[in-house]
Amino acid sequence: MCGIVGTVAKTSVNQDIYDALTLLQHRGQDAAGIVTCEGTRLYLRKANGLVRDVFHTRHMFRLLGNMGIGHVRYPTAGSSSEVEAQPFYVNSPYGITLAHNGNLINNAELNEELTTKDLRHINTHSDSEVLLNVFAHALQNLHKITVDPDDVFQAVAAVHKRCIGAYAVVAMITGYGIVGFRDPHGIRPVVYGKRQTKQGTEYMIASENVALDVLGYKVLGDIAPGEAVYITKEGQLFKKQCADKIQYSPCLFEYVYLARPDSIIDKISVYKVRLRLGERLGEKILREQPDHDIDVVMPIPDTSRTAAATLARRIEVKFREGFVKNGYIGRTFIMPGQQMRKKSVRQKLNTIPLEFKGKNVLLVDDSIVRGTTAKEIIQMARDAGAKKVYFASAAPPVCYPNVYGIDMPAASELIAHQQDVATVANLIGADWLVYQDFSALVDAAHEGNANITRFEDSVFTGDYITGHIDADYLSALEQHRAEKQRKKNAESTMLDMVD
Repeated sequence: MCGIVGTVAKTSVNQDIYDALTLLQHRGQDAAGIVTCEGTRLYLRKANGLVRDVFHTRHMFRLLGNMGIGHVRYPTAGSSSEVEAQPFYVNSPYGITLAHNGNLINNAELNEELTTKDLRHINTHSDSEVLLNVFAHALQNLHKITVDPDDVFQAVAAVHKRCIGAYAVVAMITGYGIVGFRDPHGIRPVVYGKRQTKQGTEYMIASENVALDVLGYKVLGDIAPGEAVYITKEGQLFKKQCADKIQYSPCLFEYVYLARPDSIIDKISVYKVRLRLGERLGEKILREQPDHDIDVVMPIPDTSRTAAATLARRIEVKFREGFVKNGYIGRTFIMPGQQMRKKSVRQKLNTIPLEFKGKNVLLVDDSIVRGTTAKEIIQMARDAGAKKVYFASAAPPVCYPNVYGIDMPAASELIAHQQDVATVANLIGADWLVYQDFSALVDAAHEGNANITRFEDSVFTGDYITGHIDADYLSALEQHRAEKQRKKNAESTMLDMVD
């Protein structure tokens, strides 16, 4: 997952984009970038690191203009090198920059077509650069000296015809405006809004509404699946449905873990979904463990706190905070590399032994993916004096690879893949383990918006909504991932030898 933002304003946009990216920092902590436009000149700053580390005062002074886009990345397809940081730029036609959240599953085919048929050069391994060139080529084929809204919408329609996968996009056409668009399934989130100033109306597009809310924008709505929103540099807004066929199916994992709890995605409150998940999980515990001996329920900060509170209330057990989180350590799920994730768990969390000593503790997490975090935290609870440690996952078992922009592409890395609940409990060291029922998760999200009849749920079901995913595709993806890791390990070894 990544975070994107784009804005057209009446005054300098550099600070607003910076602030929006800090509000979206939970969506990616690997790299950050901002590009702004003043007249026909572009100003770009991007690098690996957190937003606060990438942008210093000297960089902000150089980001001139009343229009710009920004991005925070965590690595999915491609590498984690600085050259992969977004936004990407292509000079023809007009000068276009683009930031993307998601993943194209036909990236290899598109790369080949762009190189051999469209005669466009792709400089990185990122599917976002491929998507940019597909969009740019569609605009160039119109052979127009200037750009109008219909041209932009035609280009987005061409993207929908060629690109398969998940994509929420902001793109800036130098000297003209900003366009935001979303794949025909609406897998990854993106919203847009406006605010009134003394100078006039300003617009912003972002991955989550929290970025708009905090900066004083009124949310106008989600960009619908297949839809494009185009905002000219003068501040005129146009929108159009650009896909021939849509199927509204946002990603379920956004509500479980990825999004902030104060976000509303596709008219569904993330906070309320997590409240309902806790209630349903509590009901399941009462069914399966009616004679439980749980003394206290504890969340694993931060994303499970909401569900843990309602779970505790439902089973009538005390809710306590047993872990203190160091907010300066990144989210372990999106840490690159197993060893880094394992190390950062101990750095990120510390126990309050008073809450554990001699008690039977139920730990609640939003989900279990690789199992690294759960195993470490269970051991921390035992080390703090817990008599028994039970574990509850507010999500169903994550059993299948994700190909739509979440970093879990290899089935062999998923602890629940082809394993029963008792085996997973044993692997993570829990006295017993309870997972959310899949139907309960769907119901909890569907209750927020009855108009959405299908969610993207492949990590739980193995059903890939876009099609075009088979065993050969997943095997190739796993091999590619393993090769990247081998190269990374080799580079680290060489650096150690040099040191």
